[in-house]
Amino acid sequence: MTDLLVHPEWTYSTGWRFKKRPNVDHFLEQVSQNYEVVVFTASNGFNVYPILDSLDKNNVIMYRLVKNATDYIDGHHVKNIDRINRDLSKVIMVDWNADSVKLQRENALVIPRWTGEDGDQQLIQLAEFLNVISTSEVNDVREVLSYYKQFDHPLEVFKENQRKLLEMQEEQKQPNTPNTP
Repeated sequence: MTDLLVHPEWTYSTGWRFKKRPNVDHFLEQVSQNYEVVVFTASNGFNVYPILDSLDKNNVIMYRLVKNATDYIDGHHVKNIDRINRDLSKVIMVDWNADSVKLQRENALVIPRWTGEDGDQQLIQLAEFLNVISTSEVNDVREVLSYYKQFDHPLEVFKENQRKLLEMQEEQKQPNTPNTP
């Protein structure tokens, strides 16, 4: 949740508050059409629940897993998705911290951490990525994730791959006209 959907900020006038990431509403709306949305965070529930209540006005977040649902390994809270009792070939875990997903790296899409930039568009790209996977009849999401995890910015690579695919499809639509002298 933190630095993926919201970012903590402190100012003299407001003190600590959480800034909502640009396009969070769009992201949740789009992704909830094809996925069961679960927020799994290493933060405490008493901090998380009010933030998620304000973010999730349409009640699309199905489950909220907090710190006590993590495994504490080597000084770090780690998300263990074995506990959610789902077919892991269909589960995608999105995080910015590779240490938080180290028990099931094959199910993880690690994207760059959001540090509060107002012009951020990552959630739009992430929604597109996830929805393409869900509509592509992928048997095991881990195969797709395996390809994209080799890149530092997997969503940028996905966006470029989509552009190339559309370009190729447009070229195939063009009628073959012979060159006339």
